[in-house]
Amino acid sequence: MANISLGYTIFYVNDVAETVRFFTTAFGLEPRFVTPEGDYGEVETGATTLAFVSIELARANLDDAGGFVLPDATRPSPISITLLTSDVAATVAAAVEAGARTYVALAEKPWGQTVAYVLGPSNVLIEIATPVSPS
Repeated sequence: MANISLGYTIFYVNDVAETVRFFTTAFGLEPRFVTPEGDYGEVETGATTLAFVSIELARANLDDAGGFVLPDATRPSPISITLLTSDVAATVAAAVEAGARTYVALAEKPWGQTVAYVLGPSNVLIEIATPVSPS
């Protein structure tokens, strides 16, 4: 079997440039690439690329195959980005300062992890969490 690895996680968003700006401002992630048309962008997140595609480009790529679910104006899609940090509260505060909305307040999980959820541009659901410590 061929060597398989996760290369990209792509979210369909209303405004690629604004979404890249948000992730840069809120979390200090470096922009990697934005097309001149502004319909595709990436931020530097390590081994797996976090990318964003405009709704228009998504339609061009996917409508013939049945389309996709548009971002909801009030609720997130049933998928999230998880960003790991040692300071969840400070990271949530930075995200809110950059324009995110708190979705689920900070909580301590029984397994020792601290988590919170915010909504970014196009209601992208972002979990901000401490790493899970192996027991």
